[in-house]
Amino acid sequence: MVNFVGRRQELAMLERELQKVAAGLGGERPGRCVMLRGRRRVGKSRLVERFAERSGAPFLFYAATGASPGDDLARLARDAQASTLPLAGLVAAARPESWDAAFDVLAAALPADRASVLVIDEAPYLMDADGAFEGMLQRAWDRVLETKPVLLVLIGSDLSMMEVLNSYGRPFHQRGREMVLGPLNPAEVGRMLGLDPAEAFDAALVTGGLPLICAEWPHGAGLWDFLGEALSDPVSALLVSAERSLAAEFPPQAQARTVLAAIGSGERTFTNIARAAGGIGATPLQRALALLTDKRIVAAELPVSPRPSKDRRYRVSDPYLRFWLYLLGPAMEEIERGRGDLTLARIRESWTSWRGRAVEPLIREALARMLPDDQLPAAPAVGGYWTRTNDVEIDIIGADRAPVAKELLFIGSVKWLESSPFDRHDLAALHRHRAALTDEPVPVVAVSRSGVEAPGLDAAYGPGDLLTAWPL
Repeated sequence: MVNFVGRRQELAMLERELQKVAAGLGGERPGRCVMLRGRRRVGKSRLVERFAERSGAPFLFYAATGASPGDDLARLARDAQASTLPLAGLVAAARPESWDAAFDVLAAALPADRASVLVIDEAPYLMDADGAFEGMLQRAWDRVLETKPVLLVLIGSDLSMMEVLNSYGRPFHQRGREMVLGPLNPAEVGRMLGLDPAEAFDAALVTGGLPLICAEWPHGAGLWDFLGEALSDPVSALLVSAERSLAAEFPPQAQARTVLAAIGSGERTFTNIARAAGGIGATPLQRALALLTDKRIVAAELPVSPRPSKDRRYRVSDPYLRFWLYLLGPAMEEIERGRGDLTLARIRESWTSWRGRAVEPLIREALARMLPDDQLPAAPAVGGYWTRTNDVEIDIIGADRAPVAKELLFIGSVKWLESSPFDRHDLAALHRHRAALTDEPVPVVAVSRSGVEAPGLDAAYGPGDLLTAWPL
């Protein structure tokens, strides 16, 4: 079973919400709602299940399936029978045929003299375009559920639909507290797997911080030992998690899936993505990119600069999915016929260059989290800079805002190699690129996996420094 490394804050938040429910006993509306969203396979369901189990409160955990309404309601009756609600038999006996009726009988089954927990997992499966389920949920909440001492937890993997649930103009607007569960961060991954800081970043890139994949990584094992073992097992979490997540998001032949594969192959610009996706037209490509960015699967970024730019670049947001699309997905047939060794050899050949670019978003996030410190000021925006021709490319830009900055706070370069420190040549290149961007003496920063051998830097960070951005 996956350990709850780094989930203490999330558990504590849910516990505080339940305590508020208990404190409201005897009041008119003690009920509270939490809307928990997060990408697939980050451990949302297990987190809430763990919280409910250790809370000691009676609870019902219902998981929607996305089947027919009748099947989903029948599943509710079955899940109620397995719950610890003292009157759960009411739900099974009533056999509700609509969600209006189901919420009424659920309210009757909730205890009135103690706090309880009601969980609806994969709530987006129940939502429809006309908002019928949301309307029924809103009526039930306002009329009966909120009057009971219950913590209602709505869980969803479709990030955009979960955001819609609480958006202005929707029936359930402002009736619950939003909570986002991300993957395990690099510090949590390192602690869980017993790795040093540099290895922790490698593991975070390969696993994406997904608990199921981390659980298959032997404690203290190096990257290549883990990959060798995972690639010898066609049903390892490393190999199957991405395919299962994509299958849940898109039909196999969906155009967005083709576009995602093009981005995953390393293409970043609109024109190159269109070419790699089979010459897709501009309008369908725009629709596919809008869908992918709306689902937070792809990030669309502009250079941070004092001058506006339209040179948007695209990347896969999740480092694990990025790794899978580039290095594992294309090799699945090879792996399934027992030749994972060939795949591993190609990963070794591509690893340094792939990692060098893939680690940059994590480094920017770390700097945004850890600053200010004794070297650099806080930066409201941390991004990168590039030109259309890539003749100037700066890995790190700290600014007062993005993408069009009024003030540049620092610029930096990332050198993430095994045994090559950031040196005078790297610093000279950074100075040249700074001069192409601004005449101001903006502080220069180096981020290096293997140390720094260049005087004249305003700040320098290594893997251990960056890991402190995520306190355990």
